[in-house]
Amino acid sequence: MHAELIAIGSELVLGEIVDTNSAHIARALRGIGLAVERSTTIADDLPKITALMREACARTPIVITTGGLGPTVDDPTRAAVAAAFDRELDFHPELWRQIKERFGRFGRIPGDNNRQQAFIPAGGTPVENPVGTAPAFWVEHTAAYGDGVIISLPGVPREMEHLLQARVLPFLRERFHLTGVIKARVLRTIGIGESNIDALIGELEKLTNPTVGLNAHAGNVDIRITATAESEADADTLIAPVEAQVRAALADHIYGQNGETIDQVVGRTLQARGYRLGIAESGAAGQLNARLAVLPMAADVYAGAAPLGADEDLALAAERIRASQQAHVGVALRVYQGASPMDPRGLELAISDSTGTDTQRSGYGGPPASLPLWSSTLILNLLWRRLR
Repeated sequence: MHAELIAIGSELVLGEIVDTNSAHIARALRGIGLAVERSTTIADDLPKITALMREACARTPIVITTGGLGPTVDDPTRAAVAAAFDRELDFHPELWRQIKERFGRFGRIPGDNNRQQAFIPAGGTPVENPVGTAPAFWVEHTAAYGDGVIISLPGVPREMEHLLQARVLPFLRERFHLTGVIKARVLRTIGIGESNIDALIGELEKLTNPTVGLNAHAGNVDIRITATAESEADADTLIAPVEAQVRAALADHIYGQNGETIDQVVGRTLQARGYRLGIAESGAAGQLNARLAVLPMAADVYAGAAPLGADEDLALAAERIRASQQAHVGVALRVYQGASPMDPRGLELAISDSTGTDTQRSGYGGPPASLPLWSSTLILNLLWRRLR
């Protein structure tokens, strides 16, 4: 069994709104052992949506759409599903009653265009929406591979999330006898590139269950280990030996797992040691300052920032900030941007603590706009290593 997702809305393909619904649904489906094999975003074009739905339902047992269930002319999902299966749209009085009651709670009266939201494709199953005015529905059908279903959910995230958990996931479990889970564990690395990781664990990336994949970010790389099993415990059993091999190969670079960030890890390490950190920076757009200042333990570990003189020696500045801020660790950094694309870019820094002061210079060859973020990540990497 597998699923396909279709996000409907011209605002999505125009980049006005980011499609977070598909990511949320994909994660939720993993919990019932259902993998998403394809995800598509499409504009509000009735013929094109109809064609896409026919193609999706012909190749995929479970198709879930989001968006296009509103009351306006450019909300084509109901009509597209009906056209995809050559069905009429049927009016459901109970849905219209629910819509009117929902409006009534806010002292409003629905317009005539809201009435079209009570129509769903003939033979479909209506799903009342207790947290919004756009009812959902699903239509079961038979394709070459056997029984299938297309499920249409509202595009408003909180409405979609509620209906997904309350109605859709239980329906899919029962209807398709889903008993397994797909579990992913993400190991977060820093200070090593994607190609170097691939050279070290490339053989593991050829596994089929669990699978191992890489996801590169600015300054760090995630290693994702994903297992399909009958239970979460069984998935953990599959993941464990692979995780052990990854950790053995990359022990010096793995700083956390799943949602942990290097910011949080550095903050927790400072807190555990009873240390405070002070910063003097120039040209870094305040990135490091911003990342540390919002940490939950910032009041305990962050001594604050101070200006860095244009010609100030970085080693002396790191020592100055440590003394003036009464910090255990002082960091001074200067990011340099070339005047032209051919000029060198990079970072100069100094880290000072009770063991001494170290300086470093690192070049940078990526997009200029990403330099401040890259610089702050590099410094957090060095802090993490030094604190260890």
